[in-house]
Amino acid sequence: MTEPWPVEVVAPPAPTLYAVPSPLGAGVLPEERPFEGEMRCRRVRRVTHDVVEVSLEPVGGGSFAFAPGQYLTLRASIEGEPVERCYTISSPPTRPHLLTITVKRVPDGPMSGWLHDRLAVGDRLWASGPMGGFSVREHPASSYLLLSGGSGITPTLSTLRTLTDLAEPLDVVVVHHTRSPADLIERAELDAIAGSRDGVRVVWVVDEADDSWTGPRGLMSAAQLDDLVPDLHGREVFCCGPAGYMGAARSAFDELGGEQTRWHQESFSIADLPAGEASPTASPAAERAAGAAYRVRLQRSGRDLDCAPGETVLAAAKAAGVRMPSSCTQGLCGTCKSTLVSGEVDMNHAGGIRPREIAAGKFLPCCSTPLGDLVVDI
Repeated sequence: MTEPWPVEVVAPPAPTLYAVPSPLGAGVLPEERPFEGEMRCRRVRRVTHDVVEVSLEPVGGGSFAFAPGQYLTLRASIEGEPVERCYTISSPPTRPHLLTITVKRVPDGPMSGWLHDRLAVGDRLWASGPMGGFSVREHPASSYLLLSGGSGITPTLSTLRTLTDLAEPLDVVVVHHTRSPADLIERAELDAIAGSRDGVRVVWVVDEADDSWTGPRGLMSAAQLDDLVPDLHGREVFCCGPAGYMGAARSAFDELGGEQTRWHQESFSIADLPAGEASPTASPAAERAAGAAYRVRLQRSGRDLDCAPGETVLAAAKAAGVRMPSSCTQGLCGTCKSTLVSGEVDMNHAGGIRPREIAAGKFLPCCSTPLGDLVVDI
């Protein structure tokens, strides 16, 4: 009888364990909490020649619970007409009792002009929010790249201020593009953060400057991005700014082989939003007249509407003379958010509603077309 061959038992290699980053401020920051009500102006501070910072507090006290990168909808009566606009919160959620927005003057923009020229300490305006998912809290990672152009720096302000307050050990690179050194927003504060925090680097890029400017110049390009952020791959990227800037940044990111799932962007410009589907061949009014319409019951008011195929619920309500709160009409501001009691809609929103709100039965009538008869809690 022969001896069996000796068998060497080799233990399988231990699995490599990768730490899953926790969301920024996990266990410290409270979960976001809806706010809707009046706010009082505490301060208007000039930041640059065409940017102001507005500090607001809720009338009656209280605090805000939001995530860095989220925004509010503000409403004011301007020349006797209600005007609503969305503004990113530039203060951090770690300072919840006084909220700030950083507003660039828009030529002929009624709200930005009013905030710059008319708003005074003690004035009141209406606010609702927070909204939006353009937040590092939604995409936990160990390293980030925050790209911004012009006033698109506001979510970066909130994010960096949060990081500083929480002393989070994150690796963050900020690349901000603007026209000239005079247009740099909060440059001293962000440079101070970068100078006092390990893992934070801020790069200012201008397009026009005299010889005293020693930093990088020029428009966003793949070569420039590769030069400024050679360790781009692996970073979670957040981009905010005008449409042209974001288009150039996305092209540069793609050209450098950036991972698509790591790209996040946001814009509040209605003109920047993607075009909707083509209009139906027949007008909504003709569809309604022909009887090719869905029935929308407004439960609390007891009204019934006819909503033609391809027509939004908001448009049908307006056609029937029903006044419904609304602002952007593009699924962005969330002003018209309502509860869908029954039925289904095709909703093409632009960030004005959160997934958990949709799961709870909320929808935006301004960007939703019925897929059948509906009952809405209005």
